Amino acid sequence: MSPDRAAVPPAEGLDWLPSSRLLSDDEIVRLIQIGVSRHGIRSIRFTGGEPLLRRGLVEIVRRVRGFGPHLDLSLTTNGIGLARLASPLADAGLDRVNVSLDSIRPDSFKALTRRDRLKDVLDGLEAAHLAGLGPIKVNAVLVRGLNDDQAPELLSWALNHGYQLRFIEQMPLDAQHQWNRTQMVTAEETLSNLQAHFSLTPAEEERGNRPAEHFVVAEGPHTVGVIASVTRPFCGACNRVRLTADGQVRNCLFAREESDLRTTLRSGASDNAIGDQWATAVMAKQPGHGINDPSFLQPHRPMSAIGG
Repeated sequence: MSPDRAAVPPAEGLDWLPSSRLLSDDEIVRLIQIGVSRHGIRSIRFTGGEPLLRRGLVEIVRRVRGFGPHLDLSLTTNGIGLARLASPLADAGLDRVNVSLDSIRPDSFKALTRRDRLKDVLDGLEAAHLAGLGPIKVNAVLVRGLNDDQAPELLSWALNHGYQLRFIEQMPLDAQHQWNRTQMVTAEETLSNLQAHFSLTPAEEERGNRPAEHFVVAEGPHTVGVIASVTRPFCGACNRVRLTADGQVRNCLFAREESDLRTTLRSGASDNAIGDQWATAVMAKQPGHGINDPSFLQPHRPMSAIGG
């Protein structure tokens, strides 16, 4: 079967945003402070693109940690630069990391990422463990024809290293806009594949607003998660809002409209005015992402420009 190329980065790479459109470090910190103080945000995740490419990331984390020890600060990364930055990030106040890793086979990893950097990612995971950035979560997307047979292998590896593995259904957020539902590896397929090798029992704890359904492996204590955004959407429990690198508020991962906080901020607006605009954007959130509706339209931004 031919692989699903929609899940693979284009060979020519992705366009970079002009630096003038990107929020400065000070602007990022100010907007986070508004979110914390005005809207009661308690969990902050730094994502991308790739957040480790941000030169000021460690200092941003340090400044945000200064808003209070109660905040949960996490990072989602491809892991390539994590070996170098895990310890500085932990010292700055980061709590934990999520690392995107779809295969532990060098050939599959290279085909999926167009990079021969698997060792760097594995070294980054080890560095995060040594730095105390746990629990360490590993996010994997199965792609038909490339790694759809590797779920049991990934879970065995994660269990051996003490990482929390989560399988995520491929979503219509690819840069090429070539997502095809029939080519998506569903959560049910993944669970069926895992259950042929492991005993899985639904976790007893309340799921709450977590995106992942957790299953206890064997007698525990280890678990594996499945995020079925497409086939088993959890929009009703979602409490997330996204601030893009260019200062746009997105009230849903699949939103086609954004609220421009960057322009408001740069116009000299007060914290109250910015906070009010942010609240208005969140209140306009739709009841669901609509992927399963025939009229669904994929957002213009790919995942790499939104942040997971």
